Amino acid sequence: MGFPDHAVLAEELENEAEREHLHHWWVFDPIDGTVNYAHGLPVFCASLALEVDGRPEVAAVYDPTRHELFTAERGVGAWLNGTPLHVTDAGTLLDAMLCTGFPYDVHETVDEVVGLFGAFIAQAQAVRRLGSAALDLCYVAAGRLDGFWEQRLHPWDLSAASLLVEEAGGRVTRFDGTPFDTRCGQIVASNGSLHDEMLAIIASREGRAPNRTD
Repeated sequence: MGFPDHAVLAEELENEAEREHLHHWWVFDPIDGTVNYAHGLPVFCASLALEVDGRPEVAAVYDPTRHELFTAERGVGAWLNGTPLHVTDAGTLLDAMLCTGFPYDVHETVDEVVGLFGAFIAQAQAVRRLGSAALDLCYVAAGRLDGFWEQRLHPWDLSAASLLVEEAGGRVTRFDGTPFDTRCGQIVASNGSLHDEMLAIIASREGRAPNRTD
């Protein structure tokens, strides 16, 4: 049984411009954390979301090495293997463990990427770099991490796991604090309490005043 009024968006598939008018998109990444997978490092996952009019409504992220299935439904909640998820209650960056990722063109943007990384290291309790944006976001939803930021990402990196963070009680925005969109290519995700601090660090590195609009 097919869904002729649905489309698929994935790294391995060409974006069919003639189908952009459709309201339902399945956003899929069969392996998020490809470099980890290629090197035998067991930090990778498969990610799937259904977007309706550009907004993820249901999501699933599966980590086969740990047999962990993260799921979410908008307005209903987020779960790990059926157990409800909730973000942490860390109130300051000094108490927070954050995570980020580096884009594939990091060799061309070292000063920018490492500069922001260093700014967070100077303020947070710890900063990690695991190599799978979808899992990083799931870990924010699960309370294993307190916040995450990254840029130069694709919808298949972000769609499913961003919904998990929101449904677990967290907050997601763009780098400037404006509303998040899965096509915007960047994300700041947190437990909510840390969000303004994270945005302020990014704004400082970018030489602008922070935007604190929810």
